[in-house]
Amino acid sequence: MELTLPGSLGAAIVIDEITQVGQARRCAQQLADEAGFDDADGGRVALVATELATNVIKHGGGGVIYLREIPGRRTRGVEIIAVDRGPGFSLANCLPDGFSTGGTQGIGLGAVVRQSQVMDVYADSRGSVVLARFYPRQQADEDLRFGVSQTALHGETLCGDGWALANKDTTWSFLMVDGLGHGEAASMAAAAAVQAFVAQPLGEPAALMVDLHQAMMGTRGGAVALARVDTAQGTLRFAGIGNIAASLITMESARGLASHPGIVGAQFRRAQAFDFGDIIGQLLIMHSDGLQSRWRMADYPGLLQRHPAVIAAVLHRDFSRGRDDATVMVIALERPHV
Repeated sequence: MELTLPGSLGAAIVIDEITQVGQARRCAQQLADEAGFDDADGGRVALVATELATNVIKHGGGGVIYLREIPGRRTRGVEIIAVDRGPGFSLANCLPDGFSTGGTQGIGLGAVVRQSQVMDVYADSRGSVVLARFYPRQQADEDLRFGVSQTALHGETLCGDGWALANKDTTWSFLMVDGLGHGEAASMAAAAAVQAFVAQPLGEPAALMVDLHQAMMGTRGGAVALARVDTAQGTLRFAGIGNIAASLITMESARGLASHPGIVGAQFRRAQAFDFGDIIGQLLIMHSDGLQSRWRMADYPGLLQRHPAVIAAVLHRDFSRGRDDATVMVIALERPHV
């Protein structure tokens, strides 16, 4: 199967009063309809959006519901992520129906588990992140182990960051671009890079960088990172220009991937690719400079084992600078499923 996905910003709904629960439900239902879900599957999405948004208020003191369409191997899916800065909770306690710490009906996260195909949680004293992913029940699909958390500066509708991914057989390719500045001009630069990537996404990163450079001429230009992964061989080839951070993460170490100075679309000396082996079982994390680079996975016990979408949301919540567009992409590097 071949897959090429030009990334989108998704929706971020601030939840700080009960009336906003309905907004989250309606937005989730609309996303399910656009993804081709039938009434029953759309109802599952709406139910979970309602439950998670209510929990954000009752238990987290307010937060954000993130919604986006996601690809499966064969179908389109819907992702809901609830993020708060509350006191955290015990997952074991919250799964059974009937349990409640906030005077609610106590439907419990067990309902989220039953209604979604993928559910994962990370909670500690800094807050909670709950992930739910949905695919049509009648079309069993394989969840792709990646996650993206992205926001535009101050709630703007246009984002100067862009991302994309592609897959064919055991080869994966990932793009992250940060257009200079923010707003419409930065968004145009990022869009030009994404469009050029989509045209031939599985090319060699150094050669593809030259194509993106040509495509971004006439725009503000920006920083670009490209990663090409062969999961059968366990290898990764990386090329970066500018200040997008990229790392390979394990339980024991964090290995930074080097980028060269320059601005794609304006000037840089050359694009050089670097090869890395034995990458299976590691995480690839790439983020724009809207995210601080001082995070350490060791400060979050157990987070490394969570779904990549949960990891992306936690890092975004705790390390977004708040004065620029911010995007973080997390990919679990795994052997192909037989």
